[in-house]
Amino acid sequence: MLRLLKKKQFWGALIGLFLLAYCLKDIKPGEIRELSARVQYDYLLLAIGMAFSYIVLRAFRWRLMVERQAPIILPRAVALYSAAQVVNMIMPMLTGQVGRLMLFARKLGVRKTFVFSTMVLEVLFDAVSLIIFMFFTSAAFVFPSEYRAVSFVVAGITVIVLAGFYLILHYQRPLEECGRRWMAGRWPGVYITVKKFMRSFTKGIELLRSSQHLAGSILYSLASWICHMFVIYALFKAFGLELPIAAAAAVMIINTIVLMVPITPGNAGTFEVAVSASLGAFSQGRTDAVLFALALHLLDLLPVILLGIAFFHFEKVSLKEIKRGHEDEMIFQRIAEDGTFIEEERP
Repeated sequence: MLRLLKKKQFWGALIGLFLLAYCLKDIKPGEIRELSARVQYDYLLLAIGMAFSYIVLRAFRWRLMVERQAPIILPRAVALYSAAQVVNMIMPMLTGQVGRLMLFARKLGVRKTFVFSTMVLEVLFDAVSLIIFMFFTSAAFVFPSEYRAVSFVVAGITVIVLAGFYLILHYQRPLEECGRRWMAGRWPGVYITVKKFMRSFTKGIELLRSSQHLAGSILYSLASWICHMFVIYALFKAFGLELPIAAAAAVMIINTIVLMVPITPGNAGTFEVAVSASLGAFSQGRTDAVLFALALHLLDLLPVILLGIAFFHFEKVSLKEIKRGHEDEMIFQRIAEDGTFIEEERP
């Protein structure tokens, strides 16, 4: 029992169940039957199709990022990306990202530092897309002040990260020399760590040097977000909610901001609270808002679970194996000073 209480999965699942119970506590069975009777299934099928398109486009973007180091056919890229998303959902907090890193590195046969850099690029491109969507959506919907503040923070961090990547790519040698002069004598350990990071990380963000790959990644990002917006809009229509497409974009953006740091496995409970609260801002009833949130969450999970399970089955990958190994995995502890990755320890 004590061992169970120490597990993050246990506490994450407990919080998720509590939030789900809170969302569902006032909903009556009759209200569920009434809503199911008016669901338009043609729009529901459209939403399912858009949900699969969303995952496929994100997998295409990821494939574009890794193809220079690890060519991979499109069907396998989609399945592997979905499997990694399943790992990310199951493992608590941000440890799911470590699980994704290990799965990608193992199945592609690439260095973990390279995988880590592509994951950072994914977040960066999503942030750029989020900022673009917020800019256009704000013309039709005034975001609450707290969300506007977060958007400014996201925009600021994105600009800083882009500037940092630019400096690393174009001024790597001068930066190393500057670091050697300022840090090598005073803090040699810090200097070596920074030098290792710059040399290994630069190998993964070379994509930013290519205007073709950069434009392609941004276009895939925007296209995937547009698909997700239409998932929400089609679900509006399926539930008979008379809300404009700008409201679908607003719900998507608010939900993304709220769920930036995952707390529960698969965002169970936190997703429903975020979506139902954002629908409440559009004067929707509590029952419709909560059931809509549940349906949207299921639509988000359906493609990655189906595709991910198929990948685990055919590739003979064990989730238990990934979970067991992530705690001992350190990204940079086995990088040589010249930036190469040491796969095995030498005697």
